[in-house]
Amino acid sequence: MVNHARASHINPRRMQIDSDRRGITADLAILTCALFTFACRSDNPVTPPTTSRALTVIGAGAVVERYTAEIWVLGNVAYTTTWGNRSAPGDAIKIWDVAGNVPTLVDSVIVPNASTLGDIQASDDGKLLVVATEFSPGSIMIYSLTDPLKPQLISRYTTALTDPGVHTAEVQRVDGRLYAFLCVDPANGNPARLVIVDITDPASPTQAFTAQMGSPFVHDVFVRDGILITALWNQGMTVWDIGGAGAGTVANPIPLGSVVTVGGKAHNVWWFHNGVTGEKRYVFVGEEGPGSIGASSSGDIHVVDVSNFTAPREVAFFHLDGAGTHNFSVDENRGILYAAYYNGGVRAIDITGDMSSCDAANKSSDGRCDLAKMGRELAHGLGDVGPVYVWGVQLVGSSLYASDMLNGIWKLAPASFPPDRNRLSFKP
Repeated sequence: MVNHARASHINPRRMQIDSDRRGITADLAILTCALFTFACRSDNPVTPPTTSRALTVIGAGAVVERYTAEIWVLGNVAYTTTWGNRSAPGDAIKIWDVAGNVPTLVDSVIVPNASTLGDIQASDDGKLLVVATEFSPGSIMIYSLTDPLKPQLISRYTTALTDPGVHTAEVQRVDGRLYAFLCVDPANGNPARLVIVDITDPASPTQAFTAQMGSPFVHDVFVRDGILITALWNQGMTVWDIGGAGAGTVANPIPLGSVVTVGGKAHNVWWFHNGVTGEKRYVFVGEEGPGSIGASSSGDIHVVDVSNFTAPREVAFFHLDGAGTHNFSVDENRGILYAAYYNGGVRAIDITGDMSSCDAANKSSDGRCDLAKMGRELAHGLGDVGPVYVWGVQLVGSSLYASDMLNGIWKLAPASFPPDRNRLSFKP
């Protein structure tokens, strides 16, 4: 159903990413960078280590009238969402042909009654496209991808429990049914909440579960093998059984264990399944700290050992001076994590081998292994193309795609391991 409630007002005076607000703040929109397109410069340039190779830029597609947000690539088609307010509002889905070197814009879909768009994801069978919308009315838009270049709206799911906005929407199949896991913004004294929606019949979505959670946000989730992992900001991450570890179900998730990652602000998660060894030991948690669009960001990648779901523990981290992480994409067969690093561009990190063990010189004072000191940064991208603010990355086939708030979409060549490195037995 469609709720025609008024959209929330965006405050043009908010110039900073609020460390107590989710990711990039919801009411932040008109920034100095917006007034002087591409004129923002970082006062603290991010310098890669000498062992980090530059990722090759293959091509780029420009978006100048809106801030670019999330990205999803399906075959030769890429979809990017838009955020906040530049010279135009963040209500557009951009559709790109990425078959060639240069992404080519072929169409746009304007989402009514939305002031900003967040997550975008296709279903595992490629038939549906789901888009999260903010602010009032918060919703998800469900499109048919019968023609991937011409998404057709099937339904819009919105209820009182998705207001004031759906910030992220993870689409995954559990026990043969397709679900959207919605992270809903807090507002006006109403806490953040997770809403799980059964979209197996996309024309008639139904709520399967909801609960308040997060401090102050439930920002993102990761779903795999009947396990749900939630990023709960200052409450860290929690592991839930939804059918993969006992009696839990999607309709009745059972908490198994949790950990508060160092620094809090748990923003996003990825449970790594090693494609070579089969190991499922590590979860990567992104921390999103304060920053300023186009100029600075902060926040580390935290490595959590989930060998025991009931007692997860942080064992390592990756820190980049002058920049902070946002979203991930992982090449699980090769053991490379690609991270969007806002003004730091894109970073490729070696995640093979044992990340919980390192020499004393490579440990922090609290005993965690420092992946940067261990020399695990393999490559960096977009550091020499002018100011960037990279929101998301996605590895598809032999290409790496990045969504950049300031510039649009980038297509890059993926990273490679140095010939002298044995990636299955990494030595710190």
